Formats: sequence, structure tokens, C-alpha cells
Amino acid sequence: MPSSFRDRVAIVTGAGGGLGRAHALALAQAGARVVVNDLAPAGLANAQGVVDEIRAAGGTAIAHSASVTDPEAVADMVNQAIATWGRVDILVNNAGILRDKSFAKCTADDFRLVLEVHLMGAFHCCKAVWPHMKEAGYGRIVMTTSVSGLYGNFGQANYAAAKMGMVGLMNTLHIEGQKHDIRVNALAPTAYTQMLEGLVDPAMAECLTPESIAPGLLYLVGDAAPSKLILGAGAGGFAVNHIFESEGLYLAEAERTPDAIAAAMPLIAGQEPDGKYAGAFDQTDKFLRLASQSGQS
Repeated sequence: MPSSFRDRVAIVTGAGGGLGRAHALALAQAGARVVVNDLAPAGLANAQGVVDEIRAAGGTAIAHSASVTDPEAVADMVNQAIATWGRVDILVNNAGILRDKSFAKCTADDFRLVLEVHLMGAFHCCKAVWPHMKEAGYGRIVMTTSVSGLYGNFGQANYAAAKMGMVGLMNTLHIEGQKHDIRVNALAPTAYTQMLEGLVDPAMAECLTPESIAPGLLYLVGDAAPSKLILGAGAGGFAVNHIFESEGLYLAEAERTPDAIAAAMPLIAGQEPDGKYAGAFDQTDKFLRLASQSGQS
């Protein structure tokens, strides 16, 4: 296993089962000391079970029952890690819930709760570890996004919005963390867990294991980790999701009408992608360049 994890301290939220458990076990096997988080009361018992597995295999871990929606409890979890091991190097934002309903039937409470757990939960956890990582000049953070957010999925407007929000959070934390060697990535996993029961054919469970995702997670949090990468993983397959924008087309002021845009859409959309942007102002620079090339700036 990679030596870069030796004595690193990792927090994995929602780690009492499923993907989080697989992540925690893999990190511990690689040499990391792990805070196994899950929500009390049942979740804490599950988290302690994972801790017992890690210790039985010769690893080091503690359990914590913080709800990621509670910033004070999250702060306590981070403080406990610091008090126990003196540092926090890795944060895996894995905790999540589902409240699946078609948009017509989705209530504001269902929508808000899912955002609170996934998006605000990631915010609270990142906020708690951020100053420690800045001071140490080292940090690795993973957001658990989803293809439901990247591409959409029927009945998951709340979940999709939360998961795509985590990509936006990743993009900005990547920029702000660069000078402190804080690398922030996103994992888009497909695994047969409790969250997928009833949604996926159980016959697929044998290949869609949480354990098949864990090597991708280790890649995203190692010393040589990338940053601002969206890694898709499932059944032993791995892929990278890119956010691209076409080169675009300049339209003179007289041509800036809905009909003219519709007529030009094959040219606007059909060109080769301009590439990935490092930040929001890259797009602004491109549009200014197009205007300049047209002689209109």
C-alpha cells in the first residue's frame, strides 16, 4: 500500500456502512489513522463496529457520532481528532441521505433536508478542518458527488441539486487551497449500498461493491493527489467527468437577437470544446478575446 498514508489522520463521514465503511477500511489498511463518523444512536454502533474491524486488523481508529448538519458537533469531532493525533490531513465528505420523490411531489422540507445533509454537511466539515489544514500546509478533501447531479435522475431533484452544489464547492476550495497544498476533488461513485436498495437490480451487487470504489478514493487523497478532479468509479471502472465549454461565437450587436442565436446555434455549440477552465474569469477572458478578434472591443 502507498506509504504516503502512514500516520496520516483521516475523517470519513457516514462511515458506519456502505461506501464510507469501505473508505475507512482502505485508509486504515494503507496506514492512516481514521475517525469513523456516523450518526447516533444506530450509526454510532455501526461506526464502532468499523473501528473494531480496523483495530482487529492492526489499524488505528476512533468513532464519533457527529451529525454533519450540526456545526458544533462537527467541530467537536475535528477537535477530538486533533487532541488524539495532533492533526487532520484528510476529509472524506461521504455522509448522505435520500428523500426521492418526483419534483411535483417533493416538499420544501424534503428538498431542504437533503441539501442540509449533503451540501451544508460538506460545508460544516470543510469549515472545521480548513484552518488546521491551512496551518499545516497540507490537506486532502473529497466531496462525494453523483451522476444524478452531473446528469440528472428522475425523482432526485433535491439530491441532484445538492450533489452538483458540492462540485461548485470543490471548484472554489481548489482555488483557495492551492497555496496551502490543500487539494480538493470529487468522487462520483456507483455502488450497491443501502441507498440503492430497491433502485438497482440486486444481481448487480456482486460487481457494484463499495470496495471497488475505495482505490479511487485513495488516489484522490494521497500525497500525489490531483486537485479539482471529478472521478467516476463503479464495478472496477474509472472515468473522469469534464466540464467543458465550446469556443463560442461573437455576434455583432445588430445580430444579437433570439432568432439569430437560434440560427447560429450549430456554430455556437458545435465547435470543439475550448477546454477546462481554471476559474470563472477564464470564460470572461474568452468572450473579451472573441470581441477583440471581431474588432468590436
